[in-house]
Amino acid sequence: MSASDAGAAPAGAAPADELLARLHREEHTRLIAILVRRFGDLDLAEDAAQEAMEAALRTWPRDGVPDRPLAWLVQAAKNRALDRVRGDAAAARRLARLRIEEGERTAPPADAAALEAGDLPDDRLAMLMGTCHPAIAPADRIALMLRFVGGLSSAEVAEALLLPLPTLQARITRAKKRIRVSGIPLRVPEDEGERRARLPLVLTAISLVFTEGYAATSGASPLRAELTVEAIRLGRILHRLDPASAEATGLLALMLLTQSRAPARLEDGVPVPLEQQDRGRWDADLRTEGIALAEQAAAAPGAGRWAIQAAIAAVHAEAPAFEATDWPQIAALYDLLLRHDPGPVVRMNRAIAVGRRDGLEHGLALLDGLAGEAELAAHQPYHLARAITLEELGRPAEARAAYARALELTGTAGERRFVARRLRGVEDP
Repeated sequence: MSASDAGAAPAGAAPADELLARLHREEHTRLIAILVRRFGDLDLAEDAAQEAMEAALRTWPRDGVPDRPLAWLVQAAKNRALDRVRGDAAAARRLARLRIEEGERTAPPADAAALEAGDLPDDRLAMLMGTCHPAIAPADRIALMLRFVGGLSSAEVAEALLLPLPTLQARITRAKKRIRVSGIPLRVPEDEGERRARLPLVLTAISLVFTEGYAATSGASPLRAELTVEAIRLGRILHRLDPASAEATGLLALMLLTQSRAPARLEDGVPVPLEQQDRGRWDADLRTEGIALAEQAAAAPGAGRWAIQAAIAAVHAEAPAFEATDWPQIAALYDLLLRHDPGPVVRMNRAIAVGRRDGLEHGLALLDGLAGEAELAAHQPYHLARAITLEELGRPAEARAAYARALELTGTAGERRFVARRLRGVEDP
């Protein structure tokens, strides 16, 4: 079937550029995953997907938008990938080996039938598991997952991992070379023990995708719904694969509870702090489901960092008002979390909770004790937490300096407006 066989609507039936922008935002990673399953080459998949997008930009405004746009893009990308394979003997050998290893699971007739029906497979979970292969360096795995499954740009991945951009790019290049040279299969392992061994990194990657969607590091809005929806979708898949897993259940609970606050999180594009949010606007269904899953995770064997974080989120969700928050319980849960994740971000969040439990001076002392942590030096939430604490303690000069530093590190327009507003409030009491 040619790309044009996917069917086209009359020219002008839909704005082609808007549709392509949405497809790139919501489906680009799925397109790459489909191509990786078919050809076993990440570089080839990325290039073919880009060429298909460029072809659509040229032809859709002229010929009309296809009835099944994603199917059109998949077929166009496959055609371009096949052209490259035919001209590259090494690539052809790799594809032949992949076909032998994969057998009937990825036979071309199944692909063709799926395209005809518009029922395309979704191979992003396979990509997530595949990029956690033991042969890929641990430092490179999450970077690869976030870039090609989470759909983050290289700059966004670097920000999420607190890495310089050149370091991040070197990691991705190294990982792709390892996959190509070693012939690493990007698929869900059949062995249950191997799946469990890869689960922690998969959970971390999904959580970072969600975090970038809920607290974006760049762009106009702090919220990127396409990323939070994708992260929750992947979390649900993992939970269905292993519903007894405390950590898979905990991560899903954490994301649902956090997402339940989204309706009250922005006002005119500016973030609303948790203490000022209208809890009546929180999504009741997500909140109820999240609390139930958090309780399930806490009671399951092997409860760790994600189950504990879900428990913290559940305590926040159960409080009828910010003033009624059970800070002693939250601080105790952070003490427990430190045993699983002693990193500086967890210690920062624990300091905030201790400040609410024992007094802001105690919290500030703990925050100041983290000033030498390299990972927090350019971490905007750290400087914002110090600024808010200093402001509440009535120390305006120090608060202004902390707000100014937070403003320098703020990426989204809405977040900049929020920090600038807080800074002006300290300047003009």
